Amino acid sequence: MKLRVARHTKKLQPLIDFYTRVIGLEVLGDFKDHAGYDGVFMGDKNRDWHLEFTTSAEEPQHQADKDDLLVFYADSRAAYDQIIAIAKNNNALQAEPKNPYWKQNGTLLLDPDGFGVMVAIA
Repeated sequence: MKLRVARHTKKLQPLIDFYTRVIGLEVLGDFKDHAGYDGVFMGDKNRDWHLEFTTSAEEPQHQADKDDLLVFYADSRAAYDQIIAIAKNNNALQAEPKNPYWKQNGTLLLDPDGFGVMVAIA
């Protein structure tokens, strides 16, 4: 089984920038004007999962909740420190995690749509 996490947005390019520059994902593919949608697939070509972001004339009807997180585990402390440094250099917003576990085990970043992206120490 493969996993795709899909979300609609009005901030497609800022999301591409965030997930590639800060989180380190690669663009695996994209599409234009597919039934009125543009979109992008991002992830790691060697893994069986990816993120999809789409945009269209319709406004997204969602909101971020403090417990709705994508969690990325860094491979090492050095990799974690590098991601956090890149996040700061790219002015990525940080937030206080709601869950006490995450307060002790990582850093909560907010993507351009305001959704939580936890970078955790493996």
